[in-house]
Amino acid sequence: MTSSQADPHAPPVNGEGNVTEAAPALRRDFSDKEPEQIVPELIEHAARLHISDLYFNTDENKVEIAGRHLGVLRALGSLDLDLGRRCISYIKTMATMNISERRRPLDGRWLFSRVSGRRLDLRINTIPTMYGEDCTLRILDQLDRLLAIDQIGMDPLLYNQMIRLLASPSGLLLVTGPTETGKTTTLYSCLSFLNNGERRIQTIEDPVEYSIPGIRQSQVNATISLTFDELLRGALRQAPDVVMIGTIRDPETARTAVRAAASGHLVLSTLDAPVAVSAIDTLLRLDVHPHLLATSLLGVISQRLLRTLCPLCRQAFEVPSPHVFEEVRDHLEPGEGQYLYGPVGCPTCFETGFAGRTAVFEMLRIGPSIRRLIAEDVSTQAIRTQAIREGLVEFRHSALIKVAQGITSIEEVIRVLPGEYLEPAPRIGVAS
Repeated sequence: MTSSQADPHAPPVNGEGNVTEAAPALRRDFSDKEPEQIVPELIEHAARLHISDLYFNTDENKVEIAGRHLGVLRALGSLDLDLGRRCISYIKTMATMNISERRRPLDGRWLFSRVSGRRLDLRINTIPTMYGEDCTLRILDQLDRLLAIDQIGMDPLLYNQMIRLLASPSGLLLVTGPTETGKTTTLYSCLSFLNNGERRIQTIEDPVEYSIPGIRQSQVNATISLTFDELLRGALRQAPDVVMIGTIRDPETARTAVRAAASGHLVLSTLDAPVAVSAIDTLLRLDVHPHLLATSLLGVISQRLLRTLCPLCRQAFEVPSPHVFEEVRDHLEPGEGQYLYGPVGCPTCFETGFAGRTAVFEMLRIGPSIRRLIAEDVSTQAIRTQAIREGLVEFRHSALIKVAQGITSIEEVIRVLPGEYLEPAPRIGVAS
């Protein structure tokens, strides 16, 4: 997929699909201000931009400030070394952290009140580096991040498949992908859908990111060795209908989660796996018995986040070939797929060309034939081949739909998704 027909006046794009200009509108000047002014101003600025993480990085002569804006690291400014260190101390004080401890990583929490009256939940972490402490603020805004299932970027086909999976009374539903790909947001959207007052829903999280009325939420506590596995065993004695586990990392949690799913609970969790089918291999390597996994697994959703083009300044290009979107034509509305779009930049999007993010998905539903293959402990490739026969919705298709709709650009798809995920699947005959 290329945009060789692009307008020559479009902004230059680097090898990873990022606009090369540095988005200067994101930067701030903090000269002649004290930490009590700088830090709140920075947090307000970050919240307006929907920045997910704010970084104070201590170098030899200064402290660099950066933010993760729509998944991309952006420079926001710099402070002289003494002022930057005082800003980090101020943050630690507000988060009730030990300001004298600079040799160990520390964690804290700060409930920050914005000028508008809304509160942000800031999760603070500091870590010692060669030149001093680095400090990261994870910004959680409940009003911005709690989305319904129809708001997370699924097309109608995927949405209907997801609703059918959530209608199951029991089984294991997994959401996979690297860090910072929206897995927790997807889990919370599923919980919100299920939270109709007719089910007892229990979560095990680290940490609890958002408080949801009607749901019982418990948090892992490393200081007293309270683990996912121990909390999960306790939660199951509360007779829940639905259990959400923040993540499955160890064999004990994996086995307990699968047994709970097999014994009549609907279990939702995240897992570190690159694509949907690889989640099966990951669970088997965590010592889950193949037969037990085959009987309990409902489905796997793997996802990535793409930046969405600013609708006010995106630029249209001619489609180089009428066949570019042929394989997803049935998913498009009349008029879609006639143009490709790219970023330009305007004051509304802070000259970045992008205005938000949306998810692309790969969804694996577990049917009888795939259950049989899992129980027989066959290779991941064999399972994927069968899944494609049965209509596996791949990343390629999900991304092509977003490009055809003008939601994102081809360069952004290439930046986020490895090339192997964008290759067409080999032609496979229909299973008998």
